Amino acid sequence: MDGKPLALVTGASAGIGAAFARALAARGEDVALVARRLDRLDALAAELTAQYRVEAIPIQADLSIVDAHAPVMQALEARGRSIGTLVNNAGYSIPQSYDKTTWPQQRDFVMTLVMAVCGLTHAAIPGMIARGRGRIINVSSMTALSPGGAGHTLYPAAKAFVYKFSLSLDAELRERGVSVTCLIPGFTESEFAHANKTDTIMAQSPRSFVMRAEDVVAAALRANDRGQVISIPGMHNRIAAGLMKYLPDSVTTPLIRSAAEKYRIKD
Repeated sequence: MDGKPLALVTGASAGIGAAFARALAARGEDVALVARRLDRLDALAAELTAQYRVEAIPIQADLSIVDAHAPVMQALEARGRSIGTLVNNAGYSIPQSYDKTTWPQQRDFVMTLVMAVCGLTHAAIPGMIARGRGRIINVSSMTALSPGGAGHTLYPAAKAFVYKFSLSLDAELRERGVSVTCLIPGFTESEFAHANKTDTIMAQSPRSFVMRAEDVVAAALRANDRGQVISIPGMHNRIAAGLMKYLPDSVTTPLIRSAAEKYRIKD
């Protein structure tokens, strides 16, 4: 697909996704905003167009369906646009235990957090390679580095997949002009907790450990500009990541599981 490249952001209706859209528009990039809530996308598109004089394209999409990337790419093709920057951000979690949920719930989760990431990336890469430039930012999580805990069962696995996927993409694409960065944020101000009904629990977390979405995004874009494949915003998060990496599982697993229990909705 030829045409002027733009930045495509999934999960753009709120939180980190909306912050990415604003930051990229502030850099003068046209943006495609992908999410399910069209009213939110329309409002954000109007804001970005008015403030930054860029083209902002709202694309309503359900990323949990099979080949969810296809209608998104078709919407861009209809406008003669291609992807120069891809931000795979869309995500959520399911705080109940695995056996207390339905299979469609868990299937849709994997489709959104894993398969849609793979599909959009696979669709965007050829154009980036042909132009000899492009960037991909995949949003993972600190949970990707941790032992699993009860509740949010597939979330650490999905985010670990995104982390490893990003490392492999970097190995394949760096010398072809495509910069890949895996963003690994900790607690961030967003609607994430409200969506999974753990906002009351999250409110009890020390505020000094909760970062602004704008700061998380700024760190990710700086890392990508520098060609860094991993971005862990916040010194406290980098310390925690180091501890999880170097301490034995016999130490970290009980700590992580105890902490995770607080963010689980009891069966």
